[in-house]
Amino acid sequence: MLEIVDLVHRFSARVAVDGLSAEVGAGEIVGLVGRNGAGKTTTMRAVMGILRPSGGEVRWEGHVVGPDDWLRFGYMPEERGLYPQMPILDQISYFGRLHGLDPLAATSAGREWLGRLGLEGREEDRVVALSHGNQQRVQLAVALVHGPELLVLDEPFSGLDPTAVDALSDTLRVEAGRGTAVLFSSHQLELVERLCDRVIILEEGRMLASGTLPDLRAHLPRLLRVNVNGPSGWSATLIGASVVREDADGVLLRLDPSADPQVILQAALAAGPVEHFGFEDVGLADVYRELSSR
Repeated sequence: MLEIVDLVHRFSARVAVDGLSAEVGAGEIVGLVGRNGAGKTTTMRAVMGILRPSGGEVRWEGHVVGPDDWLRFGYMPEERGLYPQMPILDQISYFGRLHGLDPLAATSAGREWLGRLGLEGREEDRVVALSHGNQQRVQLAVALVHGPELLVLDEPFSGLDPTAVDALSDTLRVEAGRGTAVLFSSHQLELVERLCDRVIILEEGRMLASGTLPDLRAHLPRLLRVNVNGPSGWSATLIGASVVREDADGVLLRLDPSADPQVILQAALAAGPVEHFGFEDVGLADVYRELSSR
């Protein structure tokens, strides 16, 4: 398990991370979300030892993380870190050797990952000749070549087309299935919602919320959609419910915790035939907007 304990980091007077505590277990995919400057990249760099935090600790398997642990991690930085003129297979093999693989094992693992990521036959191509999406695939192969126990990926889906997004998502699921802990950041909230076991929402270096999507939904009022075939305005006098909007699909109501849906249903039936009555699904984007606006 990866444990981040009361992590603090300052850049001069600016606090980038402010008392963050979080965990990522074996076989778990955890997403870090937040606006630019929320502290996502700083947190990941602290995990990987690229910067020394101002306070707090990063632990792996119960001890403070150190050089031997970092060799067991896979890292995909946001700014990427490939050698543009180096052939792809040589590059992946080189990073495998840096993580402790012998040359034959590193080359074999590199070939395997090129095949799994759809780059078979391009072993001698230089990185500079690849499209952005294929460069991303090579960067992922570099992070995976040594069979890491923890994957730390900073905006791995940035700029990818839907096919590449699906391929990368499938790869992360497979790696989590074999027990790898995965921590990644992304601004693509629908993707995070679909892929992650848990989500951590950051704002100005602090954790706004953490948990599964159902856990996070509990922070929001319930939204009820009602479509009545009758005169409008029937919802104006409801107690414990306010109108979010009214359109061709009916009225969308925000319910207070004390609101009784059965009372609302009776009021709707009194206004006319009810063609739709049901709660709206709330996505991660809705949760994020609500929490970050408070």
